[in-house]
Amino acid sequence: MAIKTIADIDVAGKKLLMRVDFNVPLEDGEITNDKRIKAALPTINHALDNGAAVILMSHLGRPKGEGFEPGLSLKPVADRLGELLNKSVMLGPAEVVGDQTEKVVSQMSPGDVVLLENLRFHPGETMPDKAKKNPDGKLTEQQQQILNDFIQSLASLAEDYVNDAFGTCHRKHASMYGVPEAIKKKCGNVVAGFLVEKEIKYLHDAIANPARPFIAILGGVKVSDKIKLISSLLEKVDRLLIGGAMAYTLLKSKGVAVGNSIVEEEQVEPMKKLLDEAGEKIVLPEDNVITDDFDNGKPSLTDGLGIPDGFEGMDIGPRTIEKFKAIIAEAKTIVWNGPMGVFEKPDYAAGTRAIAQAVADATQAGAISIIGGGDSAAAVEQMGLADKMTHVSTGGGASLAFLEGKSMPALEILDQK
Repeated sequence: MAIKTIADIDVAGKKLLMRVDFNVPLEDGEITNDKRIKAALPTINHALDNGAAVILMSHLGRPKGEGFEPGLSLKPVADRLGELLNKSVMLGPAEVVGDQTEKVVSQMSPGDVVLLENLRFHPGETMPDKAKKNPDGKLTEQQQQILNDFIQSLASLAEDYVNDAFGTCHRKHASMYGVPEAIKKKCGNVVAGFLVEKEIKYLHDAIANPARPFIAILGGVKVSDKIKLISSLLEKVDRLLIGGAMAYTLLKSKGVAVGNSIVEEEQVEPMKKLLDEAGEKIVLPEDNVITDDFDNGKPSLTDGLGIPDGFEGMDIGPRTIEKFKAIIAEAKTIVWNGPMGVFEKPDYAAGTRAIAQAVADATQAGAISIIGGGDSAAAVEQMGLADKMTHVSTGGGASLAFLEGKSMPALEILDQK
């Protein structure tokens, strides 16, 4: 996927409309983790250093698109970004687009930075999602007009568009697809930022031309969320290690007793066929950490593979850890998405911690490791191992979609080299 980046265009004297992912965690109005803001700095600084005025846009949380919500304002982000850039960052008006926004942008000079208010305050940003809820699968005339007006209002602010928000590249929201499409129609450049470029490089290379052995590690709760990913990866990997709650659905399909563990019953039969086709490629847990009471019970280990009635699987056990570690140690390319257990609770974090350390060790020994965002990224971050990995994706859902081979309209609309 040879997409043009901001480095391929002349930005001097231009206004750039840059989509970033500043969907940061807030607590009492304070940012608790500014990693996503820092991740966008290389692209923002490149634009400023080369004489552009930068108009940033992002969403934050899940406002209903009914106007300004104080608790989801991007003001804390504007303040923090200003500190990181060591310059003033102006926050746009509460209505996101309109006369006041146009006035603010018209007064910008090269080197200025404006952050528009939360895109999702406006109903137009997520309007493309509403088509799925309509009987004919299309937007109503009124909805289409709201979407078109929002897109045109944003597109009119700048000459060129930069996408540096990989975390939302799997969504066809107005700022991700409609706006770059509109800027393209008026002959503006539509390119990727350095963060999106990095994400594509690692995720694409991991699938297209992996160093072998190539292994994938999947965890998390639902098999149904990752059926397409499992099928896609099975064609490419040498081994596929599966832990987390999703493993219990697969174990049950093999006739293993799983007690009260989370199981997607409707997936048991389909998984039988998948396991038969996969043969030894799929590696499942051999023992488990279990409990009879998630809130107050103490963890214990299964004697063998089966989980007794009244108990629920919470994490992979020590035999499984050792087996997974041995496979990881030999790998040259590793893709990991999803924890091995309920890692948020210390009693059930050993599996995820051990796998994270094993992936870090393999990376130190020369393997390429890609952590596919979401809970996996949170886990390696929490365990202080993020900087030991080759690449930690900023987008859980987007990285899954990319690895599955799904269409990514927000990337496909960008200018190609």
